Parts: sequence; C-alpha cells; structure tokens
Amino acid sequence: QVQLVESGGGLVQPGGSLRLSCATSGSIGSGSVMGWYRQAPGKQRELVAAITGSDTGSRNYADSVKGRFTISVDNAKNTVYLQMNNLRPEDTAVYYCNARSPPWTSVLLRYSYWGQGTQVTVSS
Repeated sequence: QVQLVESGGGLVQPGGSLRLSCATSGSIGSGSVMGWYRQAPGKQRELVAAITGSDTGSRNYADSVKGRFTISVDNAKNTVYLQMNNLRPEDTAVYYCNARSPPWTSVLLRYSYWGQGTQVTVSS
C-alpha cells in the first residue's frame, strides 16, 4: 500500500519561506514522477513543480513559482521536498504531493497516488 504524507505547511508572512515534505512509503517505482500540486479555494488543482526519478532528474515548474520554489528528492529517505521562498499571498492553497508513473508506462501499469494535503497560508 503506497502512502504519501505531507508536512511543513503553516502560516507565513509575505516574503517568508516554508519547506514542505512528502514522506513516501510502499512500492513506488524508481522512475516515478514526483510532483507538488496546489488548490486554492474556488480554483482547480494546478501543478506547482515536478521531478522525475532521482534528485538529478529533470524538473519543471509553474511559471508563477519559477525562481522562488525548488523541488528536490532524497531517495535514501523516500522524501520529496518543496522549498518555497519569497512567498506571496497568491501562493495560499492546500498543497498536495503526488507520485505517478513515468510517461512511458503502459496503460495497464499506470498509477497515481496522492497525499492528504497540507495548508499553506501567506498573510500579514
């Protein structure tokens, strides 16, 4: 049984920083795409950042967070991180961790797992 557990959310002032963690357990393929998504009230869930495989894997970021957020993975600890700097009020949302199969995975073997989410509130 795969489980993703996020932590590190909270209330922070504009310009502040937070680091989110996503601890994974169970069998997740080494080539999995690990991502952070967020969902603000009344809005659709959106991709914030993703990384493929290990910490040397390719990364992609939403335009709104480029230069401010950094995704990383520690395979030894089975943990994915999202370092968020220079936070803005518009970053307020519930942040979710996701693990999904690599793009080349055959249809019958694809998977996607979600954590329960952690609230991030940026406010003065």
